[in-house]
Amino acid sequence: MPQPKNNHDRQDHHDGQDHHSHLTGNAIDIHFIGNATVLLSYGPLTLLTDPNFLHRGQYAYLGHGLLTRRLTEPALDVHELPRLDAVVLSHLHGDHWDRRGRRHLDHTVPILTTPHAARRLRTVHGFHRTAGLRTWKALTLRRDGAEVTVTALPARHAGHAVLRRLLPPVMGSMLEFGPAGGPPRMRLYISGDTLVYDGLDEITDHFPAADLAVLHLGGTRLPGGFVVTMDGAQGAELARRLDPRLVLPVHYGDYTVMRSPLSAFLAEADAIGLGDRIVHCGHGEHVRVPCDPGAAPEIY
Repeated sequence: MPQPKNNHDRQDHHDGQDHHSHLTGNAIDIHFIGNATVLLSYGPLTLLTDPNFLHRGQYAYLGHGLLTRRLTEPALDVHELPRLDAVVLSHLHGDHWDRRGRRHLDHTVPILTTPHAARRLRTVHGFHRTAGLRTWKALTLRRDGAEVTVTALPARHAGHAVLRRLLPPVMGSMLEFGPAGGPPRMRLYISGDTLVYDGLDEITDHFPAADLAVLHLGGTRLPGGFVVTMDGAQGAELARRLDPRLVLPVHYGDYTVMRSPLSAFLAEADAIGLGDRIVHCGHGEHVRVPCDPGAAPEIY
């Protein structure tokens, strides 16, 4: 996949005409596989985020000699995945891109990620259709009359400048789903492993409020007490700032380094009046989020 040159670069995955546009759908279906791994389906399009298929008891490698043990089972094995149009990878950490995904994912699937991760995936792991998106750059994928535009957004894995140099760069992303060539019908924000900082406020300058915000929580704590993902209070604060229609919490309770439980986020969201926006989709469950803002999500 070529490096995107501007916010309108497109990667077409189907050479046919848009006569299948009736298949674009009126909702997005989400399967929460575990950790930050989510399967997204909109009409004929299927995307996967942050592939993590390690089993309970296995260790993820975080770099610089740091390990963390998985506490949960993924709801799907990598071999059970459907055909994918793309993978959206927030950063190159062992609990977001693990050895099972590296070995068993289809190496021809496009991967949209940070420039740092893209260089390694192309040159070391053989995923040659990997695009490195700098912040605010976008790439559009199409299939059978539907399209999704993925825009890289600001994110910061750590507050301390020295620690940021030790951790891989991370991106948030905005996924805009809709008919090919038409306006978006669903905006889905994925935070990536970020902490709350003022740079995230720029997101609302570029995009209207998302229909759904997928927030990476867990309050991940490294040796020395450094917190490198949002805890409950930070997650609620980011939801307040971005003001999405709905919020789906992920990335909690899956690894030993995660110290902030989901209950902490739910309590904080309730305290600031956002409790009714939370999508209570647990590990292994599905949720259908209608494009119509007046329709309620359905857990199944």
